[in-house]
Amino acid sequence: MAYVVAEPCIKCKYTDCLDGCPVDCFYEGQNMLVINPEECIDCGLCLGQCPINAIYTAEDLPVKWAHYKDINAQYSKLWPQITAKKDPLPEAAEFSKIEDKAAFLDPSPAS
Repeated sequence: MAYVVAEPCIKCKYTDCLDGCPVDCFYEGQNMLVINPEECIDCGLCLGQCPINAIYTAEDLPVKWAHYKDINAQYSKLWPQITAKKDPLPEAAEFSKIEDKAAFLDPSPAS
């Protein structure tokens, strides 16, 4: 059971979660991160690192975000791997308070 990055990450893209990941299973899009479920070893080190609680175990993922399992699996194969912490997006503080951000997901890889 891999961990899943869900909707709260969109338009925030905090990278605190990278600090604890021993297998570098995070991938970066223009405005969110995802976890490759085939690489994640379920260590849980990323779980408490996200300041906006965007990471869940697959079993604890809220039903309204269940499709993020597929989003993580799909985009982790298309986006570049990220292994070093970066600053969050400039609008992160504002968007961390917004719910229902799915329409803002940019499917483009990070540049």
